[in-house]
Amino acid sequence: MERRKFVQLAGLGTGALMMPSLFLGNSIPVEALLDPGMDVATKKLMADTALNAARSLGATYADARIGRYLNQYVFTREDKVQNVVNTESFGIGIRVIANGTWGFASTNSVTEDGIKKATQQAVAIAKANSKIQRDPVILAPVESYGEVSWKTPIKKDFKDVPVSQKVELLLDANAAAMNNGANYVNSALFMVNEQKYFASTEGSYIDQDIHRIWPTFGVTAIDPTAGKFKSRQAMSAPMGMGYEYMDGLASEKLEGPAGLKLYRNSYDIVEDATLAARQAKEMLTAKSVDAGKYDLVLEPNHLGLTIHESVGHPLELDRVLGYEANYAGTSFATLDKWKTGDFKYGSELVNLVADKTMPGSLGNVGFDDEGVKTKQWDLVRNGVLKNYQAIRDQVHMIDQNESHGCCYAQSWNDVQFQRMPNVSLEAGKEKYSINDMIKDVEKGIYIAGRGSYSIDQQRYNFQFGGTVFYEIKNGEIVGMLDDVAYQSNTQEFWNSCAKICDESDYRVFGSFFDGKGQPSQVSAVSHGSSTTRFNDVNVINTGRSI
Repeated sequence: MERRKFVQLAGLGTGALMMPSLFLGNSIPVEALLDPGMDVATKKLMADTALNAARSLGATYADARIGRYLNQYVFTREDKVQNVVNTESFGIGIRVIANGTWGFASTNSVTEDGIKKATQQAVAIAKANSKIQRDPVILAPVESYGEVSWKTPIKKDFKDVPVSQKVELLLDANAAAMNNGANYVNSALFMVNEQKYFASTEGSYIDQDIHRIWPTFGVTAIDPTAGKFKSRQAMSAPMGMGYEYMDGLASEKLEGPAGLKLYRNSYDIVEDATLAARQAKEMLTAKSVDAGKYDLVLEPNHLGLTIHESVGHPLELDRVLGYEANYAGTSFATLDKWKTGDFKYGSELVNLVADKTMPGSLGNVGFDDEGVKTKQWDLVRNGVLKNYQAIRDQVHMIDQNESHGCCYAQSWNDVQFQRMPNVSLEAGKEKYSINDMIKDVEKGIYIAGRGSYSIDQQRYNFQFGGTVFYEIKNGEIVGMLDDVAYQSNTQEFWNSCAKICDESDYRVFGSFFDGKGQPSQVSAVSHGSSTTRFNDVNVINTGRSI
């Protein structure tokens, strides 16, 4: 059995890291990351061993996933390196249908004998389960793709970049924060390479090389006289890109309100840490918000979390059906609402799409873990609920015959199941900037970055905070606010959507460690949007005691 590594990330304060982060694999020396691993021809041979064994044992369907998962994580605090983690996980997972029932087994012995034993176990599990399964598995048809490959279109492979260079960059960011008034700073760099090979009895042999990266930090400023402290998190986004994301290209920067720096497909961590320290100090004396109704101007880095919790999770079909409730509950968006054909999820401006093909996003892959070619589809169009997220053995439940291509497993030794694709809000069609939007607001709050949040078990009633808040009066930013959170319910909130900035403001944010299932699995997913205004939303003051 491989060791399961847990890394505590105390001090980062990022929503995606509030759950314990599970890093799977064996510790390896950094140079082992450059080992190319098993070649494709051998993978095909090993996969065929599993498929042939499954057929001989009576399986009517089988798929095999050979996975090599390489991870590197770098952690620093102030002027010190806390940890550098390099891991590798390698093995094969075999899923079968026998007697109309699923069975799954896995092994890190990727040899003919090891694979045959695991396949026997998977078929035995399926046959045992069939004794209590009432309805047989129904799989939507899928095209046979033959031998194909897909790669994340990276420019710089993180494995080729020396660890010393990564450490130096994080320490430079820490120093910039400390030199500009921060008392404490933690920073981290997460880098992942999934090398996945999928084969099935339906004739597909799919080789994929997937890269993801996430730089992040948290800075804290203290007022010892008042006994107060404030923290500001990074404005970075986890991305489906290579190390080129760290280049800090000027062409990918946007100037936000009140001097805020915003980033698209390239991130300047030193610049962001500098501003973060100054803003954390400013927060110490910021005006505490007056509770009441405000028009909210929500920046994409912030809105991504709201989309994730109030759209992404409640439109997962397994939650809708009540089959899944871990981490995010079930869903208010039940089938009866969808069947009416006119359920108003949001205003007519609201177009929410699911997408596994968005370049640079965390969910961007060529094929899912069932060998289904990925695509984009509507969840909400012109405010009306149109569809859910479903995979091969689910779509017949909503009278559809094509998988949405959103099946995923975090590792070769985990069974694949329905996971959230990228879920995004389409940009406005008319030319309209952040500055235009602020000019149109009489009484409002501009919110950027993620903060604490809570949402009920049906993904309906919620409360969201943020990282930085600015008061808007009569079309102008008049100063920083503190203690801000807004309350609403999903349907009321999205129906209050009044204006969306155009494509030039469009950016993605996401979750690098989104948890689901029992036992838990993590996946990575992005959410795109432009800055968006929601009218007349209830804002509470989180700093005042009753």
